[in-house]
Amino acid sequence: MLAPAPDRSGTADKGVSMDVNKVLQELKARPGFTDHVGMMLVHNGVVRGWSRKDHAPVSSITVSHDQAKMDAICHEMEQRPGIFAIVAQANGGELQPGDDLLLLVVAGDIRENVKATFAELLDRIKSEAVIKQEHGPEA
Repeated sequence: MLAPAPDRSGTADKGVSMDVNKVLQELKARPGFTDHVGMMLVHNGVVRGWSRKDHAPVSSITVSHDQAKMDAICHEMEQRPGIFAIVAQANGGELQPGDDLLLLVVAGDIRENVKATFAELLDRIKSEAVIKQEHGPEA
């Protein structure tokens, strides 16, 4: 690994906005950043007001996640060529449309390395470490 072990204190409190700019500035401040990073990709997932499967209205979702699994996936993927650091944070509990849900950042050398790692990271965390249950409007 090229960078010091990342701080993945990961889980933000319900309803707390994840600070993308702060995360990016913290990554830029790490020793070795300018020697190893030419690209950072960010995913700031938010709660939709509609269901992905049928576009039915969604009034809230209940989210839980496995932080240990998220950390393990990040650590595994940080070993890939050209990857400097990965940050993954998730909100949990009952969230409303527009609330921040998942923040992922992959920092690395060139787009070929960063894009491939980012795409797999997003898919794996969403499928292996995050559970969401959508709730429709009250009848």
